[in-house]
Amino acid sequence: MSRPKKIPGTTVSRLSIYVRALQKLRQDGVVTTSSEKLAEQIGLTAAQIRKDLAYFGQFGVPGRGYYVENLYTELAAILGIDRRWQVALGGVGHLGYALLAYNGFKKQGFDVVVAFDKDPAKVGQTWEGVKIYDIAQAPEVLPQTEAQLGIIAVPAENAQEVCDAFVAGGLKSILSFAPERLVTPDDVTVKRVDLAMELEWLSYYATNASSRG
Repeated sequence: MSRPKKIPGTTVSRLSIYVRALQKLRQDGVVTTSSEKLAEQIGLTAAQIRKDLAYFGQFGVPGRGYYVENLYTELAAILGIDRRWQVALGGVGHLGYALLAYNGFKKQGFDVVVAFDKDPAKVGQTWEGVKIYDIAQAPEVLPQTEAQLGIIAVPAENAQEVCDAFVAGGLKSILSFAPERLVTPDDVTVKRVDLAMELEWLSYYATNASSRG
């Protein structure tokens, strides 16, 4: 079935939520579910779930709802997590090391296989089974690995340098924790996660909640 070329980013983000919910149902031995039951489980509306899934085809069975295993398999394939992904990490400071040691990536199919830093004290070492190279070596080292995704975990002032090195090494998909926009070619996708902005989002609701009488 043909799919629209442009899927809303919010829909893609919700697919990950649906996959997590389906994983839990699989673990619990649930065979079938419905949009109403999924909505109750994850705190969305059944209409929103049906709308999101409709971008990718028809998954429900009349009178039965969704077969959990089938829907999980289909969504995993759409998200590309039906296979393992090799990841390059740029920056092995406090945040970078925490990401390097995070077992949750492996559970979801993401393996950090190479890391980069510019600190001479770190370059050449192996942390959590991953060798650390100088970031200047990225254009040369990355093509020798199977890394397809990159994570940038450096301060804002160094983020563009790491991004440029990753792009020069052939990476097309990059997750950045730097709180600034990175300049990349049109065929490179950058997903930015600004932790301070996420906390500001929470602080807004905390502030308004505390001001209500």
